[in-house]
Amino acid sequence: MQLLIKNMVCNRCVRVVREELEKIGLNVSKVELGIATINLTGQNIQYDLIQNALEKEGFELIEDHKASIIERIKHLIINEIHHNKGEKPASQNFSDFLVKKIGYEYSYLSNLFSSVEKTTLEKYIIAQKIERTKALLLNGEASLSEIAWQLGYSSVAHLSNQFKQVEGITPSDFKRQNLNTRIPIDSVKNHVSLM
Repeated sequence: MQLLIKNMVCNRCVRVVREELEKIGLNVSKVELGIATINLTGQNIQYDLIQNALEKEGFELIEDHKASIIERIKHLIINEIHHNKGEKPASQNFSDFLVKKIGYEYSYLSNLFSSVEKTTLEKYIIAQKIERTKALLLNGEASLSEIAWQLGYSSVAHLSNQFKQVEGITPSDFKRQNLNTRIPIDSVKNHVSLM
């Protein structure tokens, strides 16, 4: 059985969710961003117990179908942008990527996301890419051209223009000033509505 979990956006979250579910006696077979798979062998599932265990650590069990689709979209985007270790460019075409992974038409996914999150899917993707760019710039892990390639931008100029539009300064100025204006990945929604 799969449990969909809100606010689960990093490897630490995966570890904490696994630990909390195991503490309440569940047989956990797999935990990944946003999803925990448990084996039910003769057990009755106690949603209240699970919800309480998750809530004390800042997570939330998702039972609404539309909310679960939105969380799945967010986790796919976050995983593709933030946990792609530079081995390949992030998905060039997120619309095709999301349709393939979730199984709904892009227009439905986009409209659903906008109606609930109060921002467009495109702006959310851009905001996540800008947060990843800021992290890579601050850590000195990659040059701007490597970051542009890794995040699927057509050019450094395209990345720089989007960065300046969102942050108000160029990536070079951001790095030179060593600004640490990063926001948590799961709070990007609140930041993106300002764009």
